[in-house]
Amino acid sequence: MDLYKLTAHELHDKLVKKEISSVELTENVYSRIDEVEDKVQAYVTLDKENALAQAAKVDAKIAAGEEIAPLAGIPGAIKDNICTKGLLTTCSSKMLANVVPIYDAHVISKLRADDAIFTGKTNMDEFAMGSTTESSYFHKTYNPWNLERVPGGSSGGSAAAIAAGEAIWSLGSDTGRVSRYGCVAFASSLDQIGPITRDVTDAATVLNCICGKDEHDSTSLPVDVPDFTKALRADVKGLRIGLPKEYYGEGVDAKVKAEIEKAVKKYEELGAEIVDVSLPH
Repeated sequence: MDLYKLTAHELHDKLVKKEISSVELTENVYSRIDEVEDKVQAYVTLDKENALAQAAKVDAKIAAGEEIAPLAGIPGAIKDNICTKGLLTTCSSKMLANVVPIYDAHVISKLRADDAIFTGKTNMDEFAMGSTTESSYFHKTYNPWNLERVPGGSSGGSAAAIAAGEAIWSLGSDTGRVSRYGCVAFASSLDQIGPITRDVTDAATVLNCICGKDEHDSTSLPVDVPDFTKALRADVKGLRIGLPKEYYGEGVDAKVKAEIEKAVKKYEELGAEIVDVSLPH
């Protein structure tokens, strides 16, 4: 069974029901990495030995009847500008090619507390300064859907790993409500850490784990963290979706525009209201 194709919440259910083991899942993901990584090049560093050791610990907890967290035993990939104690964090730069942090980023500490598994560190534009994942010192990352195209960036490695089935969930960096502590930012206060997943439920699940006030980051909000999965809707009836007219002008790829128009039509069929808006800036 191709377990690497499933979402984190589907795999969590299978782990709890003892239909699969975490070791089995982790080995399946690494088999997929062996199969496609030479073409996609999503990773800078892999950490298979530690990942399998962590998987075995999660399996032991399940066997003992212990309750496990939603991401426990599920392999995820970490962008290489997020500090991981004992594991290379290079920012895809020659200058940091041998740097092994002595501390974990806040998000990594929270993920470790929930027994998540880290497959390795993903490629990126050097110091996150780019939007194609072509400026890495180590290698370019390729778009799994079309190897002649780029995956975007600067979190292209994390995105490509998900698209190629080389991880179940991943972390990239952008802007958001997650602690920046342990994220090597290209400009102070501009970078935040966020999830990259296959569906909205997985995104909410990862965010549940990594979100929250951090004493090391004075800009993180001292507010309660809601259960983001509870915000997921059963349908979209009554939802108003704005389409910025400025985003459909010159330079928009015809295929991208066609796919968006198909999505708009589907939302209308499901009961959403589509409105034209203007975002001139």
